Amino acid sequence: MDIEQFWNLMDQARGRAVDSSDADDIAHHATALLATHEPQQIRDAQQTLWDLMAASYQAPLWAAAYLINGGCSDDGFDYFRGWLIAQGRTAFEQVIADANHLADLPAVQAAAEAGIDLEGEQTLSIAWDAYERATGTELPSDAFTINYPNLDPAWNFDFDDHSRIAAQLPRIAALCLK
Repeated sequence: MDIEQFWNLMDQARGRAVDSSDADDIAHHATALLATHEPQQIRDAQQTLWDLMAASYQAPLWAAAYLINGGCSDDGFDYFRGWLIAQGRTAFEQVIADANHLADLPAVQAAAEAGIDLEGEQTLSIAWDAYERATGTELPSDAFTINYPNLDPAWNFDFDDHSRIAAQLPRIAALCLK
C-alpha cells in the first residue's frame, strides 16, 4: 500500500464516520477497511503510517499541539499527530507545511473553544488491528521502521513561554491564548 492508497483508505474511512473530525471513529472504519486487504498491503500501510508520523515530527507542530491541548507530552504528541492523519491528506499536508494552518480547521476551532484535547491514539494502531483481524496473528515487529528527524533547535524553549509561541504561531496563539 503506497501513500496514495493509504490516503484513499483514510478518505473512505472519514466518509463513513459520523463526525469526519472524530479520529477514533475514523480509525475504527480505517481498520475495518484495511483488514480486507492482503497481509502485505497491511504491513505496507503500517510503514506508510510511520513515515507520516516521522514527516510530522516537527517542533512547530508540537508547540501548536501544546497550545491546543493545554500541554503535550511525547505520547500526547504522537496521539495529536494520529488525530491529524485522521483529518486527511489536505489538512495533514497544509499543517506540516505551516502549523498555523491548524487554526483553519473547524475541529481545532471547536476544541479551542470547548477546551477539548485533540487525540487520535487509535489511528496509530489501525494496521496492527487490521492485521490481527485479517490473519489472526499479530503484525510482525519488523513490519516497519521509523527514523524521526532532529527537532529544529530554534524551537528549543519552554512552550509555556506564550510570548515566544505567539511570535512563532500567531494564529494558533490567537485561538488558544484567550
